[in-house]
Order: sequence, then structure tokens, then C-alpha cells
Amino acid sequence: MIFNSVSFIIFFIIITGIYVLIPQRLRWVLLLSASYIFYMTLKAEYALLLFSATAVSYGAGILMSAFPSPKIKKGFLLAGLSINLGLLFVFKYVQFICTSIQDILRYTGLPAPVPAVNILLPVGISFYMFRTVSYLIDVYRGTMAPEKHFGVFALYVAFFPSLLAGPIDRATQLLPQFDKKYRFDSEGIYTGIQLFSWGLFKKVVIADRLALYVDSIFNNVPHHSGPSYLLAAYFYTFQIYCDFSGYSDMAIGCAKILGFDLMQNFNLPYFATTIGDFWRRWHISLSTWFRDYVYIPLGGNRRGQGRTSANLIV
Repeated sequence: MIFNSVSFIIFFIIITGIYVLIPQRLRWVLLLSASYIFYMTLKAEYALLLFSATAVSYGAGILMSAFPSPKIKKGFLLAGLSINLGLLFVFKYVQFICTSIQDILRYTGLPAPVPAVNILLPVGISFYMFRTVSYLIDVYRGTMAPEKHFGVFALYVAFFPSLLAGPIDRATQLLPQFDKKYRFDSEGIYTGIQLFSWGLFKKVVIADRLALYVDSIFNNVPHHSGPSYLLAAYFYTFQIYCDFSGYSDMAIGCAKILGFDLMQNFNLPYFATTIGDFWRRWHISLSTWFRDYVYIPLGGNRRGQGRTSANLIV
């Protein structure tokens, strides 16, 4: 089930109707169930990994709160991060690394002793793993208290509007919204419908149409000439933007209809005037995630040009 499908629209209308009618205390149950059903329509096995990452992160957060000793607390943080990032590495990168080594060895004429690896890549794994990692770090830093309600925490990790491709909202921003009482907001619903419709238009009418030409060129390179390559490159520029930002708009719109505010993920990136400005406008939730949880902890730009360059490379 994907956003630009009739099945999803029917699914979302049904969930929204039930959500409005049921008591507040049951709404997290509905949204959590809907999130797992949505994810399992892609492949049922994906849910096991999603649940595992959720359980590990929840447990590590509770234990960090229960044992305030800095050394023990850090141990639970490292354990939680190691398991989650280890799962991410295994499922997303082991096959890529093995295949790359095989290709390099074959290209150089050397025997390729690396075994073939065929690992199922769960959709959206990076996005929910980044959510769990930022949650663990925020709890460790004392930025937030650990969420004690396992169901609400599981909903934060699996929230279906942003499960597959973001935005990567922080626990400090999204978790408190699950405790707020839902109030019917016609203006919010109208805004959400507008956002979803605009995102759907960008995805289906612009991105998918441009993809027809782009794929025809890039999949048949010997049969085309320079002007075709150039036009395909420009078309691809807008295809990838409309595809990705369209999905983000649909995700933000769905959440808005349900009464939740997700963070902005794109801000007219092709109007940027510098490379730095571009990355502040493109996939904002991911760029700021790396800034706050990787770049700044490594020292940011506070330790000279050499260290700043190294931090940027990392």
C-alpha cells in the first residue's frame, strides 16, 4: 500500500472516520494498529524488525532512567545504539558491500571468494532507526524523560504517515502530541487535504510523467546523444524533487488531518544560492538530524578547519 493508491486513500478515510468517533483513550491503539497494518501490507516480515527496534529502544530508555549512574547510563545507551545501528547495517549495507567487493574483484580479474548475500531490505528502516537513535540520545542527554507507555512509544516509532520516508520527527516534538486531546479542526483538515493533494499532484502528475522520459534515456544510453542526456538530467532533477517532496507533503497532510504537526521537510531547495543553503532546504529533517546527532557531537566547526572538514566528511 502506497500513498498514491486508491487502497491507501480508502484505508486512510476509514481510519480517520474511526479516529474521530472513538474515545480519546483508544486513539493510540487505533493509530498503532493502523501503522502496523499499513507496514505489513508491504511485507509482513517487516513488522518483526520494526517491533524489535521499538522494544530495544524502549527498554534502553527505561533502564537509562532507572540507573542514573553516568557509566551505567552510557552502557545502556551504547547497547541500544549498537543493536539498532547494527540491524541497520546488516539489513541495508552488508549486501551492498559484498556485491561491491565481488564486482571490484571480477573487474581486476581476481577470484571473488566473497559469498553472495541476499538480504531482504525492509522499507523505511533508515527512518524509524533514526527516530529510535535520536530518542535514545535525547534521553541520555536529559533533553527528555523516557516514554513509559510502551504503546505510545511504539506509535512514535511506527506512525504510518511518516514511517516509510520521513519526515524524521524528534521524540521531543511528536511524542507529546499523542497525549493531546483531539479536537475537530476544520481549518487543519482543509490544510491537510490541500497538502496531501499538492503532494499527490507532484508525485503522480509531475514526477511519474518525467520518469517515463528519464528512464527511456538512462536505460538506453548508446541510442541517444548529448542533448537527450542533458534534457534527461534536468528532468531527473525535478523528478526526484517532486517525488520526494511530494511524499513528504502527503505525509504531513495525512498527519495534519489527524491533528498532528510533522516538521517541514523541503523548503524550495532549487532556489538556494549556495550548497550550504541547498542542504538547509533539502530533506530538512535528515540534514538537521545529522547536524544535531553526528556533526555537533563530533565538535562541529569549533576545533579548526581541519577538524571541521573531517566532521563534515563523517
